[in-house]
Amino acid sequence: MCGIAGMVASSNVGQKLFRSIAALEYRGYDSCGMAVQSNGTIDVRKNVGPVEKVNQNEHFTDMQGMAGIAHTRWATHGPVTRENAHPHMDSQGRVAIVHNGIISNYRELRARIRESGIVFTSDTDTEVIAHLVGEYLDINGDDVETAFVSALRELEGTFSLAIISTKSSGYIYCAKHESPLIIGLGDDENYIGSDFNAFIEFTRQTVIMDDGEYAVVTRQGYTVKELLSREPVKKEVTQIEWDIEMSRRGGYPHYMLKEIYDQPVTVNAALTIPRVDLAAMAAMIHGSRHCFLGGVGTTYYIASMGQYFFSRLAGCYLPAISTDEFTQLAQIGPEDSFIAISQSGETYDTLTAARHAKKCGAKTGAIVNVMGSSLIRVVDLPILQGAGPEICVISTKAALSQATVLLLIALELGKINGHLNEEQLLRCREEVSSLSSMISDVLNERSGFLHTAAGRYQNMKNWLYLGRGIYYPTALECALKMKEVTYLHAEGMSAGFLKHGTISLIDENMHTIVLMPPPEEEELHTLTRTSAEEVRARGGFVLGFRFEDDDKVEDLFSAEILLPNVSPILAPFLHLLAGQLLAYFFAVLLKRDVDRPRALAKSVTVA
Repeated sequence: MCGIAGMVASSNVGQKLFRSIAALEYRGYDSCGMAVQSNGTIDVRKNVGPVEKVNQNEHFTDMQGMAGIAHTRWATHGPVTRENAHPHMDSQGRVAIVHNGIISNYRELRARIRESGIVFTSDTDTEVIAHLVGEYLDINGDDVETAFVSALRELEGTFSLAIISTKSSGYIYCAKHESPLIIGLGDDENYIGSDFNAFIEFTRQTVIMDDGEYAVVTRQGYTVKELLSREPVKKEVTQIEWDIEMSRRGGYPHYMLKEIYDQPVTVNAALTIPRVDLAAMAAMIHGSRHCFLGGVGTTYYIASMGQYFFSRLAGCYLPAISTDEFTQLAQIGPEDSFIAISQSGETYDTLTAARHAKKCGAKTGAIVNVMGSSLIRVVDLPILQGAGPEICVISTKAALSQATVLLLIALELGKINGHLNEEQLLRCREEVSSLSSMISDVLNERSGFLHTAAGRYQNMKNWLYLGRGIYYPTALECALKMKEVTYLHAEGMSAGFLKHGTISLIDENMHTIVLMPPPEEEELHTLTRTSAEEVRARGGFVLGFRFEDDDKVEDLFSAEILLPNVSPILAPFLHLLAGQLLAYFFAVLLKRDVDRPRALAKSVTVA
């Protein structure tokens, strides 16, 4: 969840290293810091707050040296204080370290180190590693690589980490175990980072490290080795398909709004995924006794939407399970399969679920946005969704893209099992190809109505989002967007569930949003309309998201947002879009930190 950056060069690294951690701030923004090696010393500067604010006080950009590491923190061990910010050092100032992950045996190591008289200055698990490397430097006569490897072999848990040392000028030592770390290759300078954004401004040539490997990086090159044997590992160089312009705001006030407006393009990108790749995943599902869909947070809700696509288009039930509960719930074996959904491809719970499925002998697949990520290398059959970099902590375009990919796979499965013929499949794909223009219609012609609604109701602190059928998980995702970015209480649920308890909450302090299906879905439409009427009958305020030619709900709602008419398979996407925009406008009016909501991080790489 934290962001790690590092750089070794033939000239001063301070300015570029600062830009690297600024680019990684979405991974954590409780605190940040940099360590730069120069003239046999290490200059460490760190403090609480976002990168730019800390730079104003600590003057990161003035730091001088030709090797450095940097970190943005999302707190796991110890409160948000300057002492707990990274980098951390050993007691003699020989080693500086940055770390992402959780060291599960740090308490035992900490107690042992304390017995030798070492005084800890922070509450973190990371400081333990710095002191361990220091201990082994004493033992190994300033052999930094040997000390580093010896310390790593004592660690239990998950980590990506990097150190610099006064005993080894111009070197970065880094390692990976179940937490992301990659190397960037430049011209007479090289980089490390938690993800591509750490150095995409400087290079698109990368080396992707695997679990159980460590690397020694200098300005002239790098060596990757196995941790256990210390034998060199031959690695391929990967070209990043993204570029720096895709990672910039492009004139939008926030990344969240830019990424919402990117969605017509991301839908079209999903449609360029070769049908043979979609059909291969559909064939895996078809050949399985059971196939589970998995994600956590937003991706769980997208997986839950996928259940309805597979049911409707392929006549199959694929249960969706939140990956944080997967190992406790799924009964999976060699005859089964599992499809993981992840924007980053580094989500701890989702990686754990995929590894569990493989261990049980199941076939595995994934829908992932980030090339070269851990999940792509874990599963048997990955699909890259191609949505482009998503910088805002709140997922919008990646989520809508994932839903599109699931729909396209469901079409292929329907063709394989005879639920659809080729003509029906192509007709559905043609409908999906019109989705980008429908999204553009909402963005360009109707977003103002959502802005007006946000302005009118911004003081309402409690919201229910109601939907039936596929609009139930859509309501869950819309509610999650609202609570993530506005800090307001928002709860999504099945509209049918309302009368089984929650309706007791309806009063002047609770507003309700109802996601109406198109009138062609007669049964769903009637059931949803009934739920809205039950809220109105108790004096509740109801904001309706409905399609413009739906004359069956005229005068039903307290207020309404009209969406362009679309077919039933596309309707949930427009509700998803409306929910994203409403949450964004609320957050702006409430003066929230839209791209970096409190306590959240983009890539959740810890348990």
